[in-house]
Amino acid sequence: MVGPFNSVRTIKHALELAVDNDTISIQSGIYKEKNIVISKRVTLIGNNYPVIDGEYRFEVLTIKANGVVIEGLKVINSGISSMDDFAGIRISESKYVVIRNNILINTFFGIYTQFGANCFIEGNKIIGGSKDEQKSGNGIHCWKSDSMQIKQNKVSGHRDGIYFEFVTNSSIVSNISTDNLRYGLHFMFSNQDSYIGNHFINNGAGVAVMFSHHVSMINNYFYKNWGDAAYGILLKEISDSKIERNHFKENTVAVFLEGANRILIQKNTFSSNGWALKIQASCMDIQVSSNNFLSNTFDVGTNGSLVLNKFDQNYWDKYQGYDLNKNNRGDIPYRPISMYAVIVERNPTAMILFRSFITALFDKTEKIIPSLTPENLKDNNPLMKPLKL
Repeated sequence: MVGPFNSVRTIKHALELAVDNDTISIQSGIYKEKNIVISKRVTLIGNNYPVIDGEYRFEVLTIKANGVVIEGLKVINSGISSMDDFAGIRISESKYVVIRNNILINTFFGIYTQFGANCFIEGNKIIGGSKDEQKSGNGIHCWKSDSMQIKQNKVSGHRDGIYFEFVTNSSIVSNISTDNLRYGLHFMFSNQDSYIGNHFINNGAGVAVMFSHHVSMINNYFYKNWGDAAYGILLKEISDSKIERNHFKENTVAVFLEGANRILIQKNTFSSNGWALKIQASCMDIQVSSNNFLSNTFDVGTNGSLVLNKFDQNYWDKYQGYDLNKNNRGDIPYRPISMYAVIVERNPTAMILFRSFITALFDKTEKIIPSLTPENLKDNNPLMKPLKL
């Protein structure tokens, strides 16, 4: 037992006395300790969230042993540096570590994992207060790690809420990542991963998945990611992945794809976004099927005329066709990209004409005499009623 009135008054002293498989119980109070290194297989349990205050100097807790458990602590005020990635809690070259139900406030990086494997990060509340990307790290940062489980954490006020780089076979489940300076979630060179049932709300640039493959994005919520370069999801140089049963609402661009290949986009709902989809000409084999497109300013945008992607059996609320045989599929194809969308893609200043009579005239003329919109960008089987997703 560690406490101000016990014979063991500091966490460092308790760790010196401990042996593998011991449990260290930390009483409520404020412990102004920094650079606490855990090199034994121990469990640290906090009673009523004892505060470990790094006093804005260096790192607070560093784990260098397998099987360590950290639970019920309040870690605050790590050091901030442009040279070193100071963290509230760092996992360094360790396996089977559990970081559960902790509170981290004003840490440069919240929970940082390097060369970790089979670690479990669950139920933590991580709050950063920086307003400058240069002085802020990531809430949960994983680098060169494998089989990580990131579950039910709440992250806000950091540069990126959750960051994966060279991370494989891992899952991000039921987290809430809001009000971060850049991305709510950021993937780089990370393969065979999934993120499921998360909420990404009001982040500076939304979510980015880059230079990765075999990533599953299922049943997430992407809300209110507004800004000149903000997206629900930005996909860049990604392949063999799927976006399924997600909800995109009030984003500048719900999904932006560049250099993406073999992506399945199905059973999603796109509502009240600026653009629902922006698919650049560098993309191939993108399959868009069984989605609902509702009240978006533009349903689809592209920067080229060659279309190597497929749209099929989506519901488009702008579709004005008919269904004579009553099979819930339109009898004429729907072209989701409008002439005005093409003009805006080439000349963004044309947005000043939004909702004007001239733009409506452009689109009506294009439907009668197609000239600018890509010929092959069409849904041959548009649905007459929205899907129940």
